[in-house]
Amino acid sequence: MRQARRDLDHARLSAEAGDHEWACFAAQQAAEKAVKALFQSLHREAWGHTVHKLLQALPEERRPPEDLVDRARRLDRHYILTRYPNGFETGAPADFYIPDDARTAIADGEAIVAFCSDHLA
Repeated sequence: MRQARRDLDHARLSAEAGDHEWACFAAQQAAEKAVKALFQSLHREAWGHTVHKLLQALPEERRPPEDLVDRARRLDRHYILTRYPNGFETGAPADFYIPDDARTAIADGEAIVAFCSDHLA
C-alpha cells in the first residue's frame, strides 16, 4: 500500500509538471498496487493489470460498489496508451492527454486507494 501512495504522489507531481500522460499512468499504477495490496492482506494472489477485473475478483465481502469499478475502468484505459507511441494513429501520448485527464485519473486513483486502505484485513 505504501507504494500505491507513492505512485499517487508521483501522479500529482507529473500533473503539476504538465506530464499528463504520466500522471494518468501513475494513477492507474497506484490503483493496481492498492488492489493487489488488499489481495495480499487477505492472503490471496492477484494477477494481471486490469484494475476493474481485479476489484471484481475480490471476495464478496470486500467488493466495492459499482461506481468504484467504473472508476477503475476509466483508469484501465491509461495502462497502455499513456506509454506507447503506437497507441494512436499519429503523434505521441503527450499529444493526447490534457490536464482534465490527469485530474480525473488522480481522483479515481485516490478513491480506489482509499477504498483498499479502508478494507485491508
